[in-house]
Amino acid sequence: MTGKQPSMRLARRTTHAPLTKSEQMARVRSSNTDAELVLRRALWQRGLRFRVTYRTLPGSPDVAFTRWRLAVFVDGCFWHGCPVHYTLPKANRSFWKSKKARNCARDARIDGELRTRDWTVLRVWEHDVYDTIEAVVCRVLQALAANGKTLPITG
Repeated sequence: MTGKQPSMRLARRTTHAPLTKSEQMARVRSSNTDAELVLRRALWQRGLRFRVTYRTLPGSPDVAFTRWRLAVFVDGCFWHGCPVHYTLPKANRSFWKSKKARNCARDARIDGELRTRDWTVLRVWEHDVYDTIEAVVCRVLQALAANGKTLPITG
């Protein structure tokens, strides 16, 4: 599944006019993104069971291993300011600069809240899920092992 690119899940419109910015932004998913689905499938194939979008915790982790207190977030490159892929939009630069700063501050706050509840937080970039899913799964397995989960030996 390496190299999988996100699919464009845009609803069909009756006209062929391009989407407005507002329409584009309204279609951005906050959960069940393609990257999350790729990660969840890979974890499930490894025999791992987890909770999805666990709303009882701060930040509603995308994947939560409740018994081992591991919260996994799949961060989008644009929304969370990936150092590799993020570029500041040319239009309304001050808004987007502020938006990125608020998102990063919120991420740090949520990480702190989870750690005070004795949860381990693992954040992965969406591009890592697409490009190196096996490395991401290994990071999850290592975090689970560090939290006391006995992992089966897989060939």
